[in-house]
Amino acid sequence: MSISVKLEAFDGPLDLLLHLIEKNKIDIFDIPIVEITNQYMDIISKMETRDMDMMSDFLMMAAMLLRIKSKMLLPAEVNEEGEPEDPRAELVERLLEYKTFKYASLELKDLQVDASKHLFKEPTIPEEIANFEEEIDVREILGDVTLMKLQKIFRSVMKKQVDKIDPIRSGFGKIQKETVSLGERISYIREYAKIHKRFNFRQLLEEQADKTMVIVSFLGILELMKVGQLKIVQEKIFDDIWISYDDSVQIEETEILENMGGETAPV
Repeated sequence: MSISVKLEAFDGPLDLLLHLIEKNKIDIFDIPIVEITNQYMDIISKMETRDMDMMSDFLMMAAMLLRIKSKMLLPAEVNEEGEPEDPRAELVERLLEYKTFKYASLELKDLQVDASKHLFKEPTIPEEIANFEEEIDVREILGDVTLMKLQKIFRSVMKKQVDKIDPIRSGFGKIQKETVSLGERISYIREYAKIHKRFNFRQLLEEQADKTMVIVSFLGILELMKVGQLKIVQEKIFDDIWISYDDSVQIEETEILENMGGETAPV
């Protein structure tokens, strides 16, 4: 099998070999050395060139291919580790190295082509203008400044700072977040329910100190309802909600907290 190839398309014997491998869709790590050698020899036999240096490179590669071909016909040599040596290993290594540099050069060539499409203009600003700095006469600027004017400016600045202060909110004290533990509220509600037995939902919530306490108390009632210690009764819509304590349900506070996923963080 022969391939018609022009020498001008290749930069050397490695370039020709790489072309043959890609043309035949051959695995570079498993080169059929007999087939590639025959194709390579067929191409260089048709070369017409007076450049002896270039021709000598192709002939040296031909000699290397013939040497590898002959070694492939002999029993495989064994290295120091006892593994058989592949006569093609050196050729594969050279081809991989050449392929890396070849494609890197193509990338650089593309960058060069792209760079040629950009034009850069050298700065044309005269040096005396580029380095110009306007001189400032401090005495001229402060010539009509007096102590009275400085005092007036100072009062004006201080007045702006005073205007920023909210006369109402500035009198408020520091607001601090009060932590409320859901576990503590559940314990409190249980004791409250044991004492009162039956009580009004509104009555319980009105005894709480703030909105946060109301919310946490409401969550505590829901958890106690879930385990069955509290029962809710509302006879009609919008009527008062009555809560009763069920003595028959015995459950420890730790079990309630475990059902909630452990001790809850402060709210």
